[in-house]
Amino acid sequence: MYPGTMHWWLRRRWEADCRPHAGCGTSGWSRRESDRRSRWSERHAAPGDGPDVGASAFGVRRPLRFLAFKLGLDERQVGELARILNALKTERAQAEVDGRRAMAGLADAVASSTFDAQAANEAATARVRSAERLRDAVTTALGQLHAVLDPEQRARLAYLIRTGTLHI
Repeated sequence: MYPGTMHWWLRRRWEADCRPHAGCGTSGWSRRESDRRSRWSERHAAPGDGPDVGASAFGVRRPLRFLAFKLGLDERQVGELARILNALKTERAQAEVDGRRAMAGLADAVASSTFDAQAANEAATARVRSAERLRDAVTTALGQLHAVLDPEQRARLAYLIRTGTLHI
């Protein structure tokens, strides 16, 4: 792509988002206005907000960093949390592989000339077993996490889970 195209494309998108009815003027945000907005967002963003937040095993992209900050963990607790999250991440990845394998089995049962109920049943059973293993791994991880945290940190973790900030 020609380098000048990016400038043109970004400028057109900027102007499309900021029309006179939005109070920005006719030519989009001024450079000073956009700098002020970015400085404000940098100052008011928490260490778990912004580009490093997304879906993951614990509902955020960087669960170790997020939980260490939100719960105020010390070095020993961070090490234990890293071990717990690594085991949980491995189990979730295995469950994802098992889920794809089960879906392929279901698709094969449907694709044949006659519906193979036994193959479909086996694929569905494998999917249920995988979900049960994942359930057990999450329960074990929460038990280990409970043992590592002090009562105040447990209360903060419970609050994060209740409010939906942290998805397990």
